[in-house]
Amino acid sequence: MNFTFRPRLFDALKGYDRHKFFKDAMAGLTVGVVALPLAMAFAIASGAKPEAGIFSAIIGGFLISTLGGSPVQVGGPAGAFIVVIYGIIAKYGLANLFICTICAGLMLISFGMLRLGSAIRLIPLPIVIGFTNGIAVLIALSQLKDFFGLSIEKMPADFFSQIYMLIKHANTANLYAFATAATCLFLLAIWPKAYKLQGAHPLFRFSRAIPGPILVLTLGTLAVSVLHLPLETIGTRFGGIPQGLPEFRLPAFSWETAKQLFAPTLTIALLGAVESLLCARVADNLTQERHDPNQELMAQGIANFVVPFFGALPVTGTIARTTTNIRSGATTPVSGIVHALTLLLIVLIAAPLAKDIPLAALAAILIYVAYNMGEWHEFAKLRHFSNNYRILVMGTFLLTVIVDLTTAVEVGLSMACIFFIYRISSLTQIEPIKTANAHALPEGVAAYSVFGSLFFGAVGKLEGLIEAKAMPKKAMILEMHQLISLDTTGLDGLESIRKSLETNGAKLILCGLGRQPKSLMLRAGFLDRVGLENCVETLPEAIDRANCIAG
Repeated sequence: MNFTFRPRLFDALKGYDRHKFFKDAMAGLTVGVVALPLAMAFAIASGAKPEAGIFSAIIGGFLISTLGGSPVQVGGPAGAFIVVIYGIIAKYGLANLFICTICAGLMLISFGMLRLGSAIRLIPLPIVIGFTNGIAVLIALSQLKDFFGLSIEKMPADFFSQIYMLIKHANTANLYAFATAATCLFLLAIWPKAYKLQGAHPLFRFSRAIPGPILVLTLGTLAVSVLHLPLETIGTRFGGIPQGLPEFRLPAFSWETAKQLFAPTLTIALLGAVESLLCARVADNLTQERHDPNQELMAQGIANFVVPFFGALPVTGTIARTTTNIRSGATTPVSGIVHALTLLLIVLIAAPLAKDIPLAALAAILIYVAYNMGEWHEFAKLRHFSNNYRILVMGTFLLTVIVDLTTAVEVGLSMACIFFIYRISSLTQIEPIKTANAHALPEGVAAYSVFGSLFFGAVGKLEGLIEAKAMPKKAMILEMHQLISLDTTGLDGLESIRKSLETNGAKLILCGLGRQPKSLMLRAGFLDRVGLENCVETLPEAIDRANCIAG
């Protein structure tokens, strides 16, 4: 299949000027500052070191912006990956996570080359809502340990074990950690409201220039440094963040191991594809531009193939950073490149300052991210939709929380297919025709109208026509001008009717065949067996033909 590799950056640089660069540079600097605490928090929550998230944002963000198909999308580690990565590390280890990410990168590249970008976006909305809300719940749950300062050496990966551990160690809560986290969460919640007051008082004018996560991270770090609060920090748990570039390392690869990692690899690839394309669509709505989904998938694939060699985590498009990028005035992928370079500069210059960042503040940031990530209002709307919709949303949500994301998506898609088949089959109707255009049906002739789609899910509706009481003595007319489609199972059902009629000395007459049903019948030789003289265009013609047969 033909494909093209043309990053949006190539088109954006045509006519690029100083004015556009200034807007992109300012947006990139803003997003880079916002991305720093999120990248560290996502990595820690995923069971990795904070620098793994930062290097993901630097390398992955640079590659996605340079090679992607969206003009303003910003890539990096995402909250949606936390649960998946944590589970893979807990079950297979960090080294095998890198193997999964490399293989997922190759999958994403192949998705883009095969032009599957549009197909991936067809995942039903209730499944997306279900797993997004489920992931948000799991992210918040995973942060309660640091939010309350509980003395738990390592949190388990599954839902019920996490609940058990939190309850078991509730008596080890650290009041200082809880007070710090609660204060940070309160500030994160009210800080955006200060934007609205900037015109009312000069004191609030600076608020827009300081992102909420940076504010709470700075205040939390100052509290630890100045007040010497007994809080667990990045320094006490991880020894700080290395001040320098990541080293290039080849992960130990084994084909036997890779085969066992197929399920988590597929999860990373599909989640990365869905997240990035959803993010790109949000960006399209805000900028009124259209992204190239296949180019975006190839860029995501290249980024995920490269980042594991530097000890970094999987990356995808991130909605929060992308919308911040757009609102900060970004016009081209250059802003995403500046965002990555900003993070690199921060690491090279200010890495030692990160050792006093309290984990309670990062927990508050992630709980706030989880709250904003979830589409909680969709639960309130469930009463307005069908039972099928409710089952899909709640089933995917509960399976994501209780079992895992892979199972939730697999079961959700299976249920969606079953519900779709049921819905389409319910629209297929076969109804008797008494008279038409003042033409009475001859004695010994039965006529039926076929509506909808005659496929494997609806073929059972033909069974009633084969019953002895329904079998006419002379001919059966099937009026099919409202038959939208026909598959081979439906054709086999029609063949059974034809044989049963022939056994009783009667004929099958077809009228009003559409293009697709007629094409399949011709290719299968069914019309030849029926007889071309018994295939007519209108119902009056079919009745005339039945009169001839009835003699």
